Amino acid sequence: MELRIFTEPQQGASYDDLLRAARTAEDAGYGAFFRSDHYLSMGSADGLPGPTDPWITFAGLARDTSTIRLGTLMTAATFRHPGPLAISVAQVDQMSGGRVEFGIGAGWYEAEHTAYGIPFPALGERFERYEEQVAIITGLWETPEGGTFSFEGKHYALTDSPALPKPAQERVPLLIGGMGAKRTPALAASYATEFNLPFVGIDAAVEQFGRVDAACAEIGRDPKELTRSVALVAAVGRTDADVARRAAAIGREVDELKENGLAGTPAEVVDRIGAWRDATGIQRVYLQILDLADLDHITEIASDVAPQLS
Repeated sequence: MELRIFTEPQQGASYDDLLRAARTAEDAGYGAFFRSDHYLSMGSADGLPGPTDPWITFAGLARDTSTIRLGTLMTAATFRHPGPLAISVAQVDQMSGGRVEFGIGAGWYEAEHTAYGIPFPALGERFERYEEQVAIITGLWETPEGGTFSFEGKHYALTDSPALPKPAQERVPLLIGGMGAKRTPALAASYATEFNLPFVGIDAAVEQFGRVDAACAEIGRDPKELTRSVALVAAVGRTDADVARRAAAIGREVDELKENGLAGTPAEVVDRIGAWRDATGIQRVYLQILDLADLDHITEIASDVAPQLS
């Protein structure tokens, strides 16, 4: 079981805030530092000093960290064209020495699109564009050097692309996720190295992982090739008072977090992760850390929870 840190900087974080959190996670021994891709805060958060772009963030972290892997849950396909996005991610992978993991989704938060002038098509078109982007980006990266890549889709067309630059890794890990019943599992079966479910219950996760397994079987792929992961909000403390303080800092109730996330003492959280693993076979948990000023939260989970999961 691997624990990873997942941040939501649209809620209010500068690059320096993210750098401190990433370095803390790296020093504490986490496998990866992930962030969301949003341009507008949610709920009551003021979002100050304002949104940051993940691939610009990771370009900085690629040089300002040394070993921790860097990735998105999830890059929004609505925000970017696939060709330039493939270039950006490949460049950051080179800058990091091959530490990038690429999560991509269809985009869902309409308000951030209207706030920043980004087209927001209906769901059907968004998913079509998403499917084409995944095909294009992986196709560009997999084209041998010296070759060219062409693509003719409903929404995107590429002609004789040199398909450069290449990532440092032979294959950048590709994360796909969500609760779509048919097209999402099929897309994951065809392209993903990891399938992630954010903020769902165990029963829903069991059902969706089953759909992904069936989609893999349908195309002759071994479902065990896909890493299973979930993202859950964390509020962990050595005492009940610590847990309550951390829950209050993010505007949540302890009982609700224990039901829907990972909250409680280290022993309680270890038991909860064990229940998840036994029911779903997950291999990774992304800990959503919403209070980036509380770096002790990151280090305490690493020292008090992670050793009990090996």
